[in-house]
Amino acid sequence: MTTGPAAAPHDVITLGRVGVDLYPEQSGVGLAEVRSFAKSLGGTAGNVAVAGARLGLRTAVLTGVGDDPFGGYVRSALREFAVDDALVATVPGTQTPVTFCELFPPDDFPLYFYRRPVAPDQCLTPDHLDLAAVRAARALWITGSALAVEPTRSAVFAALEERAGAEVWFDLDWRPGFWADTDEAPALYARALSYATVAVGNREEAAVAVGSDDPETAAGLLLRRGVHTAIVKQGPAGALSRTPRGLYTVPPFPVKVVNGLGAGDAFGGALCAGLLAGDPPEDVLRAANAAGAIVASRLACADAMPTRAEIDAALRDADSRTGGTS
Repeated sequence: MTTGPAAAPHDVITLGRVGVDLYPEQSGVGLAEVRSFAKSLGGTAGNVAVAGARLGLRTAVLTGVGDDPFGGYVRSALREFAVDDALVATVPGTQTPVTFCELFPPDDFPLYFYRRPVAPDQCLTPDHLDLAAVRAARALWITGSALAVEPTRSAVFAALEERAGAEVWFDLDWRPGFWADTDEAPALYARALSYATVAVGNREEAAVAVGSDDPETAAGLLLRRGVHTAIVKQGPAGALSRTPRGLYTVPPFPVKVVNGLGAGDAFGGALCAGLLAGDPPEDVLRAANAAGAIVASRLACADAMPTRAEIDAALRDADSRTGGTS
């Protein structure tokens, strides 16, 4: 699999899962009572790549889909969002995953993953990797859920070997239902962190990675593992970033929540854009927080990813209400 020698390097390649989201158009009721659903591209790796593309990055997803109509839909949706699908493998004998959710705003959004007996993104091997593209990208974004099973686990570490000394951004992305043995996770997270330059996750994910869900403690422990930037998302308490130069915090971004799913992926895409632009840590954190809040106020995930103009407008609006400055 190759993108060709003439292809320009990607800004970010995301490695992880994609699929189809079927989200209810009725809020506050269980799936048994839902009458209709909205279909959209989903999966954390796909969503982060879309979020980055919306902000002007050249992105690609390294993943797998089934040889089925939904696999074709995922490919066409990625292209429509200006995400390169050349690194997407079609895995025979598998079905492209479908995910349902329930909407109980402001903070309860149960997810139901249809990925059995095996999802195509869990079938990647090192042979599926375009090593030239992996080496050339400005950053590789990996996901914790991609470490859950073989052979994709080996594919992740093969990609990390190609990136030795380069930017590797680790989305801790803890999905316990994907693991046959969750006790394996801490050691595998530690191994992946040894390659990472940036780590980002919520408090529960940080606890899996370093054994503490206290944001400041966890961020410090992530730095001790070798990353240069550790970010802990705290939900209603805002977000925190720690680098060797200091600790940065931003307050929560006020929003009327419609669907909290995908907010973390929007945060990730804006984080990618800010880091690659070399923006100051607090500005990166504020923009990522705003991007997440915007998506939380919308129904879909990939389709809801904000543009730069929308993020800037949200920040200006927040500043006008608090007397701050962007």
